[in-house]
Amino acid sequence: MTHPVSVSQNTLAISVSGSGGTGAVTVGLILLEAVAKAGFYGVMTRSFGPQIRGGESAVMLNLSDQPIETLAEFSHIHLALDWLKFERFADEIPLTQDSLVIYDNSREKPPGLVESSGAKLIGLALQNAVKTIQGSRMNMFALGVLAQQIGLDSAFIESAVKKTLGKKGDAVITPSLEAIQAGRQLISNSHFNVLSRWQSSNKTRWNISGNEACGLGALRGGLKLAAAYPITPATDIVEYLAPRIEKLGGRVLIAEDELAAMNMVIGGSFGGYPSMTATSGPGFSLMTEAMGLAIASETPALVVTVMRGGPSTGIPTKSEQTDLNQVLYGFHGEAPHVVTAPLNVQEMVTVSQWSLGLAETLQTLVVEVSDQHLGQSRVIIDPVPPVDFNLNRLHPPATPSDYQRYQLTQDAISPMAWLGTPETQYTADGLEHTETGKPSSAAKDHQQQLTKRSQKITQFDYGERWAKRTEKEDANEMVITWGSTYEAVRVAVDALNKQGARISLLGLRLLMPLQTQKIQALCKDKTVIVIEQNASGQLFHYLLSDNAIPRASQSIAETGPVLFKPSTVQAALTHCLEAIK
Repeated sequence: MTHPVSVSQNTLAISVSGSGGTGAVTVGLILLEAVAKAGFYGVMTRSFGPQIRGGESAVMLNLSDQPIETLAEFSHIHLALDWLKFERFADEIPLTQDSLVIYDNSREKPPGLVESSGAKLIGLALQNAVKTIQGSRMNMFALGVLAQQIGLDSAFIESAVKKTLGKKGDAVITPSLEAIQAGRQLISNSHFNVLSRWQSSNKTRWNISGNEACGLGALRGGLKLAAAYPITPATDIVEYLAPRIEKLGGRVLIAEDELAAMNMVIGGSFGGYPSMTATSGPGFSLMTEAMGLAIASETPALVVTVMRGGPSTGIPTKSEQTDLNQVLYGFHGEAPHVVTAPLNVQEMVTVSQWSLGLAETLQTLVVEVSDQHLGQSRVIIDPVPPVDFNLNRLHPPATPSDYQRYQLTQDAISPMAWLGTPETQYTADGLEHTETGKPSSAAKDHQQQLTKRSQKITQFDYGERWAKRTEKEDANEMVITWGSTYEAVRVAVDALNKQGARISLLGLRLLMPLQTQKIQALCKDKTVIVIEQNASGQLFHYLLSDNAIPRASQSIAETGPVLFKPSTVQAALTHCLEAIK
């Protein structure tokens, strides 16, 4: 029997739900900002109904005095602004007998699934309280209730309200602050007054989402053009870039469709500007023809795909790691390219910068894979310091002689001329070509250029950044995972090792080209278990197909949209290891 695990002794989980317009997400945003100002850490995930915009929504916060990016095992406090369609969130907001549920008792009663959880129920007249303060809203009274319950100082809440609602002016901020103070008086005693017992810090913190971190990393890498067509859950990346990239001499373009966006990226890059797009599975499908053009013409391009549940429109507001096969194999012909994957929100900064640099240096397509959970979670983290990867596009000399754009070189990377430079004009299209760029269907030219496009990727030295390795001395088992599952797996592995297990952990950041020999060496004489958030075990079969892991390796593959928590990973690992023995 396994028990829930947490990243530290001090964790507090809060969830808020409500129908469209009740302001559940606003409560979460203000509360997370206030906790950051109080000197603590936290992660906030969001959940929406299938309609993407409008309708019911919920936020789930996991707070701590230590860095944290895992989902909570259950909600210590759940605040329901109403109960409309709450059953849609039941799997994501687990309630137990240790939970406290606060709700507006002027509306419907808690549903049966809430009452049967054994949670302590407290009904408050939140809707009636709104009538006492002109211009107030019920969610601000609810925020006051939460602040009082967890022992969050009024100064931090006030500062967070002013930052979050500042653009709405005093007409909104003043009654909101009054409502928060009034909300503090609605419950006489505090059930979870825990923040006063935590060790706070005055260190600078970032309050950032994964999509924002992706945009920041791209800007650090020298991004000058972002072209995209809006799609959930990737649009946040472009929204973050829009007001910032122009200050750095760049541009954001919103295209008429995904194919046009990808072609804009290729055009901008061909003109000498580091370029990217952001999309999700359906949009990625529409872009693949143009991505092949980037590969064939050796034009640098970064594509960030934020996975969601599929197929087709699927579950656009929920997360799954189900597009791995798509980003690896979704091209016609031999199309060597690079695939990267950050392991948490903090890594979105450095991996995005690295990915753009790889595209520029290798003059090829780089696909960076994220997902809805990783992209739209908002976390409080320590600042991510800048890194100089020294990854830049290779240009020919100012006065080249006999310039050949696709020259066969030792490292298979040939100089890419600046557009319009005299004596360096060349043709860049989707046709196979000679070293000069002249179209050719000759077998020799095809073989040479195909080998060139492949070797520059496979022979490149990616250093130690290809994976995050946590090696346990005398380990018997090796767990391999990737993307947003990494944090839950890391916590579960740590917990099992503290109980006497000897498990090493490998989080893959570079998925293509696969570092097969390095993985083989790390897995030698170990039982290998691959964990991922999809039903078919896509990473597991990919590793097997390349002989990176032993044939006897085991797979733990679970479909979304209910995501891994440390306790579920720990239970699955324990069961798997017992079955092997």
